[in-house]
Amino acid sequence: MKFSTLLADVKLPVNYEKLTQPQRARIREEYTRRQGHKCWYCKGSLREEPRSKPAINWRLFPKGFLNHPIHLHHSHVTGMTIGAVHAYCNAVLWQYYRQ
Repeated sequence: MKFSTLLADVKLPVNYEKLTQPQRARIREEYTRRQGHKCWYCKGSLREEPRSKPAINWRLFPKGFLNHPIHLHHSHVTGMTIGAVHAYCNAVLWQYYRQ
């Protein structure tokens, strides 16, 4: 995938596992833009904290999991990207739904 083109021309989804960290950041930014800065999961603004915060067992997640407030959600089965989510919502998706 060439990132020299405009991100608006990028066809989503893409395979998360084949992306470098800088590419993941660009794809996350593009999902954020295309979603109108709304979380794919909770539909709340990605510029604010999630509206709901169910209990999370933080021992399931690596240190620094919340260092970046917006995560690029992807399928752990196919590797394909799904959308931009709050870091907290990403934890909910994994802990409660194994996504």
